[in-house]
Amino acid sequence: MRKLALEDTLLLKIEKPARYLGNEIHAVQKDKSRISIRFCMCFPDVYEIGMSHLGIQILYDMFNRWEDVWCERVYSPWGDLDARMREQDIPLFALESQDPVRDFDFLGITLQYEMCYTNVLQILDLSGIPLHASCRTEADPIVIGGGPCAYNPEPLAEFFDLFYMGEGETSYRALLDAYRESQARGGSRKEFLERATAIPGIYVPSLYTVTYRTDGTIKAMEPNNRHAPKKVKKQLVSHMDHTYYPVKPLVPFVKVTQDRVVLEIQRGCIRGCRFCQAGMLYRPTRERSLEELKAYAKEMLESTGHEEISLSSLSSSDYSRLPELIEFLMEYLEGKCINISLPSLRIDAFSLDVMSKVQDVRKSSLTFAPEAGSQRLRDVINKGLTEEDILEGAGAAFEGGWTKVKLYFMLGLPTETLEDQKEIARLAEKIARRYYEIPKDQRNGKCQITVSTSFFVPKPFTPFQWVPMCSQEEFLAKAHVVNAEIREQLNRKSMKYNWHEADVTVLEGIFARGDRRLSQVLEAAYKKGCLFDSWSECFHPELWREAFEETGIDPAFYTTRPRKKDECFPWDFIDIGVSKDFLYREWERALAGTVTPNCRSQCQGCGAGQYRTGVCPGKDADTSQAREEAKGETVRESTT
Repeated sequence: MRKLALEDTLLLKIEKPARYLGNEIHAVQKDKSRISIRFCMCFPDVYEIGMSHLGIQILYDMFNRWEDVWCERVYSPWGDLDARMREQDIPLFALESQDPVRDFDFLGITLQYEMCYTNVLQILDLSGIPLHASCRTEADPIVIGGGPCAYNPEPLAEFFDLFYMGEGETSYRALLDAYRESQARGGSRKEFLERATAIPGIYVPSLYTVTYRTDGTIKAMEPNNRHAPKKVKKQLVSHMDHTYYPVKPLVPFVKVTQDRVVLEIQRGCIRGCRFCQAGMLYRPTRERSLEELKAYAKEMLESTGHEEISLSSLSSSDYSRLPELIEFLMEYLEGKCINISLPSLRIDAFSLDVMSKVQDVRKSSLTFAPEAGSQRLRDVINKGLTEEDILEGAGAAFEGGWTKVKLYFMLGLPTETLEDQKEIARLAEKIARRYYEIPKDQRNGKCQITVSTSFFVPKPFTPFQWVPMCSQEEFLAKAHVVNAEIREQLNRKSMKYNWHEADVTVLEGIFARGDRRLSQVLEAAYKKGCLFDSWSECFHPELWREAFEETGIDPAFYTTRPRKKDECFPWDFIDIGVSKDFLYREWERALAGTVTPNCRSQCQGCGAGQYRTGVCPGKDADTSQAREEAKGETVRESTT
């Protein structure tokens, strides 16, 4: 394949050529003759989405601070460029140097969403890198995966040389040093991979063998190499004030999804929602200091020229210094025409008070996520939110001037009944009625309630990982119930209803909970033309059905099949710090409708205290005692 020249007329024939040019503000150029390791960082989706991802920005900044490393970027080419690259025999190239990706030492791929898995194969294919790790030679890059989906890497195991379990700031330096030393000694690819397994958080799939029972479930997953550990332990940043952060982030020349400064205020979440994978994976909660955030905010705004700053976390309301941070930002930004965005706020008076200070209510809408319509089901999922909280929050928002409210729910949650589904519409109706209780002369026009439902996927490392998932037909039937109920409401003209694609959700669930056997399905679907499956206009369910049929894999085995308590899951070899016993205990509490207190108020002995950092009473508490107390509480409440 020939190298692409920027003056090539190819880019004049495709949509949005700026996606592929590089040279953005703060993009890093280095002298290749002075570099020991070249690392290509990949986000397997279009540029506009990949450029909005904070994790890539953090790693790009970190790698390029190291003098011996040059980190560049690559994103999935859209269909128009993909076709022309294949026609003209052009290899996939990195943005900074325009060099072929296959010439790099490492190709690092972040795995954020299961529906981007075919794009991973596209990246390898267009780069001229063999799809299967077992077929690669000494001349090929080391392909490494990371991100939330890497916590069940098995459906992709055939295509990656290694995976990293944890936050990127911790072990990458050790990994790159090991590679440099191996190269200096003339070591082989296999030798490096064996050595890499000694680095905390590193998983090399080829060094493990999976055996299966006659019913198709996993019998065991054992190392087949003496260097490989039996368990791979998640790595995390202990102290958020002593790590890397991109105070001069990349600034694109085209409009991207998140066109703003992103200020990460904390990691993790204290809430313990039982459906939430991120809340378990990123335990314990760790905050950045107020003074550090102040300094970051000033430098990032000055270095980018963005007109909005977003405070990022899983639950922004729980950041202990949020009032002081907001006060500082409002004072610093006064007269600068820069907006403050606060995603992930809870429905409470404190959050609404904060929102009223930072948003122009005439232009904004509020987003609430009750997740379930009935109180019973909210207790099952441990949402920690009552109907009174929701209605009071909505009422305070309306009285404060907001007229647009978005409500997010899930359908297909464990123990869900027909009444639970109908309660979604009824709760939306109660919120709309709350608006019309305000005197007419005090309202700001018409109220608009938008109800959106996604379909529930039981993710790994959650208390619901044992739960069967609904079929596509069951999901759609539930959505039709909600739709019919909303159409019957008195204020239906004030309400709109949207729901997610059921077939996409089912496929997401298959790959979220799948094992190594799914690699053949993924490869078959890719070769049939499946690509950009997360985009509605690109998703082809009939091709996926053909791929499953041709490979003899039954999708229902990964979705609607119930799991036994002692089943060996494909991800059980990973230690995320939260124990399987704790997760099952939470599943039992869910069945009993028992709400578990948040981590800040009471330690539940989940296991994350072993990291001895962050907002985690467990690091100082007797976690064994907490576990016994939790067990006793479950028994007592289940009995009553």
